[in-house]
Amino acid sequence: MRMIPASPYDNRSRAELLVFDRLKAAFNGSPQLRLTAFHSLNVTRHATKRFGEIDFLVVGRPGLYVLEIKGGRIMCEEGIWSSTDANNVTNILRESPFRQAQAALHALMDKVRESLPESVWSGFTIGVGIILPDCHFDVEGSEWDRPMAADTRSSRNLERWLNGLFSYWRGKDPRRFRGPSDEDIAAVQRFVRPGFETAIPLHVQVDAIEHRAAELTEDQVRLVDIAEVNDRVICSGGAGTGKTFLALELARRWAGAGLKVLVTCRSPWLRHWLETRFAIPGVAVALADSAYRAARRFGIEHFDAIVVDEGQDLLDLTTLHRLDGVLTGGLSGGRWCFFHDINNQSGLFGPADPDALDLLQSYGPATIPLRTNCRNTRQILDRVQSELGADMGVDGTGNGPEVRVHQVGSKEEAARALAEEIERLIVRGGLHPGGITILSPLPFPDSVAAQLPRRPTMKILPLDEYAMRGFPPPAISFAEIANFKGLENEAIIVVDLSTRSSAPDSIAAAYVAMSRPRAVLTLIRQNK
Repeated sequence: MRMIPASPYDNRSRAELLVFDRLKAAFNGSPQLRLTAFHSLNVTRHATKRFGEIDFLVVGRPGLYVLEIKGGRIMCEEGIWSSTDANNVTNILRESPFRQAQAALHALMDKVRESLPESVWSGFTIGVGIILPDCHFDVEGSEWDRPMAADTRSSRNLERWLNGLFSYWRGKDPRRFRGPSDEDIAAVQRFVRPGFETAIPLHVQVDAIEHRAAELTEDQVRLVDIAEVNDRVICSGGAGTGKTFLALELARRWAGAGLKVLVTCRSPWLRHWLETRFAIPGVAVALADSAYRAARRFGIEHFDAIVVDEGQDLLDLTTLHRLDGVLTGGLSGGRWCFFHDINNQSGLFGPADPDALDLLQSYGPATIPLRTNCRNTRQILDRVQSELGADMGVDGTGNGPEVRVHQVGSKEEAARALAEEIERLIVRGGLHPGGITILSPLPFPDSVAAQLPRRPTMKILPLDEYAMRGFPPPAISFAEIANFKGLENEAIIVVDLSTRSSAPDSIAAAYVAMSRPRAVLTLIRQNK
């Protein structure tokens, strides 16, 4: 079924998101029905409200139907309806879901009859349906007949249930059996939601995603409460699960308690970015190889605590020995927290030493799994999961733009596709150039990015570790994938990755690159 908008509005209703996906999957083998489902439609002629809202409106050859969605457990006692969510919070409903749907339908039809000729709307069968995806519902009542309601069982196959709903309402109004014409359907669909409403500018979508990411990341802070009261912690999660944010929050808390804290990683790029963005009194940011020098600059011999970010890159016995020597009490008795990626991003830098992780675990640390992704949209998570099988957590920041994939046959075609994507994102999408990073496994001179035309909108700034102090830059940036580990940007365009390579280093590069964007991901792949 065609959906408008193509991605659901973020209204925090898990039940509506579930129904959205099921409607989208329904009737794809029946294009002759011309079915379109409109999500979250406002109506202004409601009998009892200044504005009414229709969860879903289905319009097509079978007719025009209002669908009301109620998640959670539904109850009715002495005529009072209520719903109870997964957190056991109960909300009293102003009216029954059936009356709510009927009132919305009548308000909408008043507008349709007022605005469109009778010859257009008279051919439509109209009706309502209620979907309760979280509970069993087999109750008889005077307000409804059985075909009008779908519960957790029948809603799993919405196509079958909708066919029954359509038949039910046609049977109650047989004079409309002729059905609407294609022109009638198009006229009603245009009236219900004109085309200009269906196109949400890309920069608006990105802003909404950024806001949701900030909220999710703040939710993760509760996990720091666990880490803070344990001397030794291993915290594991996929890319985008907030490891860097939590590492810095933990370091800030330990430093606030009077401890001298070392935050360490392997990447010079990440170190410069952390050092500039998170200057915290009592916290030193240094590469693991420079831990001794960092202590001397602090005027101490040992740090009171160590926080390791991107720890999968430091899983070797030599590095652990170095950290052991600079920590009060050593790794066996000191205070530390080790954040690492369960998908082993370190494939780009060589394999991790399993003995190193076994050694850390032998010190009896608390283990904290990070399962909520707070960086990537659902579309990006689905793409990484389907292509690479990587675990990047669940939920994500909600719906965003679809992942775009260009299959090209040559570098010249790849350069043209890259130029088109940049034009789309900046000129038509309204993104700031600094929010776009091009990632490649190759150095800039060898990348298709070097073949872009010399135009102001195509100005590319190749990054180095010192550029991280002012990241994001005012222009589009370019980086080799290996150097961009632990970093992120609003939009990522991945180039120069072959469609045929299955080597471990290529898979690791694809994982790192595809997990960097917060909102927009484009893949330009060359067949070779």
